[in-house]
Order: sequence, then C-alpha cells, then structure tokens
Amino acid sequence: MDHVPRGSAPETAAPGIVPDVAPQLRALRRRRGLTLEAAAQRAGLSPAHLSRLETGNRQPSLPMLLALARIYGTTVAELLGETPPERDPVVRADRSDPVEADGWIYRQAGGAGRAMQCLRVHVPYATRADIVRVHPGEEWLHVLEGQVRLALGETVHVLDPGDSAHFDSLTPHRIGAVGRAGAELLFVHTLMQSPAAELCLGGGTPHSR
Repeated sequence: MDHVPRGSAPETAAPGIVPDVAPQLRALRRRRGLTLEAAAQRAGLSPAHLSRLETGNRQPSLPMLLALARIYGTTVAELLGETPPERDPVVRADRSDPVEADGWIYRQAGGAGRAMQCLRVHVPYATRADIVRVHPGEEWLHVLEGQVRLALGETVHVLDPGDSAHFDSLTPHRIGAVGRAGAELLFVHTLMQSPAAELCLGGGTPHSR
C-alpha cells in the first residue's frame, strides 16, 4: 500500500476530502512537536505535499494515513475523527461507512485506539508508480475477492481468494490488485507507538521497484 512519491505529477485539489483529516493532521504533528519539514521527511513526502494535506488541498490515500498515523503515534480512526467516547468491542456494518482516497476504498473493521488496526480494503490495480513501504510492526491480510500481488523483498506472490499473508513489515513490501477491477481484502497492521515508529517509511523518500 503506497503513496505518491516526490516528483510525481502536479497535484490538484481533490473534491470530497475525507472529513476532519486536514485539521487532525496539523494538530497531531504539532502535538508531537514536529516541524512540517521533519514530519514530511519521515513520511517520505515533500514539505509542500504535507502542507497541502494539512490545508485540505490534497486528498490523502490510505497508505499516507497509515504512515502518518504511525509517525504521530495514533490511529487512522483518530485521523478520521472517528474515535468514540468509549471502546465498543463490536463494529456494526451499518456504522462502518466506506472512505475513498486515491483509488483505495476502506472501512474500519476494528475498534479505535487499539494496538492492531483492522480494515476492510478495496485495493486498486497495481501500477509501476507504487512505492515500496518499510516500517516497524507486522501486517496480515486475507484476500476476499480478486487477486492480490504482494511483493516482499525480491519475491512476488500472487494471492487468490481465501489466501492470507502474515509478514514482518520491516521487509520492503508493496500490495496491489492483479486485475483492473481491483481486489477486496481484510487488512490488519500493528500500531507501533514508540520512537521506532518514526522509521515508518525509512529515512527519506521510499524507493520504487
């Protein structure tokens, strides 16, 4: 799961930005005492790109939200302003509205504020522009529909419906759908709330494969 690298095509404002993300991103960065430049470097973004996210002039993708959540020591749910006053162990289907960002469509499938973040994700077709991700923690995915191409280091796996993968996310990895119709999967990742979380995407720009 990847985000837009430096040097990509010119960015334009995206309509229908995910509610509350822009002010939350700015508030959480300031809470961590990070400058715009420092946070952008740790996320593998340019300061201008992060600034656009914080002002609502650029729509964040799911991978960007995951990366920034780890850097700020929080959850995607908090970034989306969805943290409930009390933890409910049950996530009802009718309360999990889909959110779309840059081709990724996802629903919360777990509670907010937990060490494991659980999502149901529609994965778009993989392209050569996708970025390899490296960060502390573990990831688990289970394919529900379609086929998923999972690159782990130098090895590429094609997963069919019913297949799963569980891996150390310090292994360089990239996830995308094999077919242009995309794929559906369950996705779980651990939230690293420690200084090591600042290594989420490595020191600087992620490397394309």
